[in-house]
Amino acid sequence: MQRRRVSDDEWQYRERSSAEVRGTLLALTLEFVRAARVVRGVTRIAMLGSLVTDKARPKDSDLLVSVAEDVDWAPLARLSRRLQGRAQGINSTADVFLAAVGDVYVGRVCRYRECHPRIRCRARHCGRWPHLNDDLDVVALAPDLLRTPPLVLHPAIEATVPLPADVESLLLAPLRFAGMLLESRSRMPAKYPET
Repeated sequence: MQRRRVSDDEWQYRERSSAEVRGTLLALTLEFVRAARVVRGVTRIAMLGSLVTDKARPKDSDLLVSVAEDVDWAPLARLSRRLQGRAQGINSTADVFLAAVGDVYVGRVCRYRECHPRIRCRARHCGRWPHLNDDLDVVALAPDLLRTPPLVLHPAIEATVPLPADVESLLLAPLRFAGMLLESRSRMPAKYPET
């Protein structure tokens, strides 16, 4: 008797369709971007990995967030944990990678709410910077990827690769629409003249 080999994505997502997996991950990414772009110190949000390709059932959502020195870590970490937790609802995950000024990779947002040493923590300096997992021995992003990610979502949408239709319709179209609303509101007079 021979066992049937089960592919990794079939094992991970079971009976979920490609549209369900990709749609859920894109919806969660959109929710994260909408909230994270207003966090103080967030200068750029980009998407990396298999979700930017036409892979039917991507493993996760990978985001790259560039931050200034004065970044407000607590809300960014909270948003990241929410993204990761909701992705687990479909047996997936999410990673929020961090870059500092000058496109220097500094690590990932820590998945723990409170910093204290743990056996499973692979951060080099656990707790030195709240909410930063500087596990550079585990994950490192190439300098070219930091400089030119496949898809920038904030402050402006810029793609350096051809994008799947669902990324356009489920992620970029809502972001563009929200951008148009913000732009039109900023052009409105603070107070209408009285007639």
